[in-house]
Amino acid sequence: MMHWGQLSFQDAASSVMMQLISFHDHTLIILTLVLTVVGYALAALMFNKYVSRYVLEAQTIETVWTILPALILLTLALPSLRILYITDEVSNPAITVKTIGHQWYWSYEYTDFLNVEMDSYMTPSTDLQPGDYRLLEVDNRIVIPMQLEIRMLITAADVIHSWTVPSLGVKVDAVPGRLNQIGFTTSRPGVFYGQCSEICGANHSFMPISVEVVDSKSFMSWISNFNQ
Repeated sequence: MMHWGQLSFQDAASSVMMQLISFHDHTLIILTLVLTVVGYALAALMFNKYVSRYVLEAQTIETVWTILPALILLTLALPSLRILYITDEVSNPAITVKTIGHQWYWSYEYTDFLNVEMDSYMTPSTDLQPGDYRLLEVDNRIVIPMQLEIRMLITAADVIHSWTVPSLGVKVDAVPGRLNQIGFTTSRPGVFYGQCSEICGANHSFMPISVEVVDSKSFMSWISNFNQ
């Protein structure tokens, strides 16, 4: 859960998000090194008292500052492409959940379990219980089992929405007439919050996402009780 004044990422709850955070740290280290070298070179150039009027070219240094940035870009591109393909890959999902964005709520369908369906509306501030998060709690949370690959099929019924849960490293556009797909595997139990991340109208800020991750036994118990 994000805290007030927090600058870093939320704690990762999936392997994809862990890799995204690692890639972010990797990129910042390279960026810091580049800025340090360039800053030192600029400072040395400005405060240097020696001038040579006869230097017309410096092929060695030009070769270095052409090849070095290319190598740096490769060290950034290769892990970035790897994570991109990992997020897009859905190999052998255990459960498929269909998500439909509406103005302004989400609906979910568990098509693997006798077509369980539910709508998820934001809980009004007047109905919040002590400890609940304002603008993030919903009346029906999406419940999924942990340590199993989940496939989300995401679309919209009216305008473009975006199903986003930062802790899971998931952000997928919900486009009318189009079915987008993403897979993820949660690494720990808990309740993880997100919000629609595509401006979709007057109540765009009031269609949160609440994902409850439980163990497989608790999930089967929840599904059984939901069907009764």
